[in-house]
Amino acid sequence: MRHLPNLITAFRLLLTALLAILLMFEQKTGLAFLCCLLFAIAAATDWVDGYLARRFKAVTTLGKLMDPLADKLLVATALIMLIPLGRLPAWVALVIVSREMMVTGLRGLASSSGIVVAASGLGKIKSTLQYIGLGTLIFPLGLLPIPYLHQIGLGVVYLALVLTVWSGFDYFYKLRQVFLVEERGQM
Repeated sequence: MRHLPNLITAFRLLLTALLAILLMFEQKTGLAFLCCLLFAIAAATDWVDGYLARRFKAVTTLGKLMDPLADKLLVATALIMLIPLGRLPAWVALVIVSREMMVTGLRGLASSSGIVVAASGLGKIKSTLQYIGLGTLIFPLGLLPIPYLHQIGLGVVYLALVLTVWSGFDYFYKLRQVFLVEERGQM
């Protein structure tokens, strides 16, 4: 049971790779539905592995490293692969991926200073909105009688974008002590 959360995280990485490959092909209804299903399963594993790790006290260093990495790879994959499909402006993907890289670097810097940074509530809401918006954009048009489905998904992604930037500033503000300690140490 101790390794189950890490195995689930590894499964998410495999699903992400498969999703990237499948999103390269023309998105006819069946394939688009399969992609959406893979994305939804992969996103769900984000909550399952963390829950199991905490429930069974199976938190490992590998899990602490791989879980957020797998989350970011899943979101980045969907963001990037939706650009050539014409469903997402490239600048949105650029801003979100850039923020994720900067916060990951900041968390690594904080970790090297002995500061553990847990995901914030704002960050969790941001991730949930990203999953909902991206899943909606992957979902095939016409399968359900929902008008403006992709416009709705894009609206959710724009909302997630605002929270992404906001939570990024929040991380930098809360961790400003990391920079202040570094500067004092150099004087």
